[in-house]
Amino acid sequence: MSNADRHRLIAQAVTESGSATVAELAVLTGASEMTIRRDLDTLAAQGVLERVRGGARNLLLRGQEPPFTLRVHEAADAKRRIAAEVVSLIADGETVVLDSGTTCLEVARLLRGRQVTVMPLSLQAIQLLGDASGAASLLVPGGRPRSSEGALTGPLTLASLSALRFDTAVLGCCGLSAVEGMTAYDLDDAAVKKAAIASARRVIAAADGSKLGRTARAHVGPATLLHTLVTDAAAPADQVAALEEAGTVLRTVD
Repeated sequence: MSNADRHRLIAQAVTESGSATVAELAVLTGASEMTIRRDLDTLAAQGVLERVRGGARNLLLRGQEPPFTLRVHEAADAKRRIAAEVVSLIADGETVVLDSGTTCLEVARLLRGRQVTVMPLSLQAIQLLGDASGAASLLVPGGRPRSSEGALTGPLTLASLSALRFDTAVLGCCGLSAVEGMTAYDLDDAAVKKAAIASARRVIAAADGSKLGRTARAHVGPATLLHTLVTDAAAPADQVAALEEAGTVLRTVD
């Protein structure tokens, strides 16, 4: 088991149970207790969990978003396949606003070599697309980055979005369902997503199957705002059917 897979499994176990001992995590992962202690120290430094004597406990409140450093390893292969499908839907010459989040960061990696104009809404994607060897033309918005996330929010970000018109908005989401629509964990993030939707001719949502049927606390808008959803085969069949019935075009990657 790789370090990333072990960290993901440890974080999931602590999140689901609220706490776990070193011994329990060693049995779960098949690693030594010394390795588990090092893993817990690493995850605590990243803000994923709280280190306590003999183990760790969950730091996240109900409805709170897991840290970027943890999410970047979750469903990583699915996110790369989803990103490739999203990029295949974007034509050369398009102007694209690219949301924050781990799946959209994978989209940024692939857009870097394309003849497109991109305005990313996260510091991580700006850094990727700012590489001088890339073919994409970069637009940099204003805004204030969310702590540990790099997502740009606030009045300057909203003003940047309202000043431009895009061919395509590529959005990530924390939750999506036909009934509740798109939701986000953070109110400022939801406001940015709404502004991106309003400024674009077409909206593509990029979300792995775990996001479907989930609801976070900040409402972005109804699912009918989406032109296309790109997801993976883990998406619940009932959610896929309901979204298609509502008019969203579904593209599912294996």
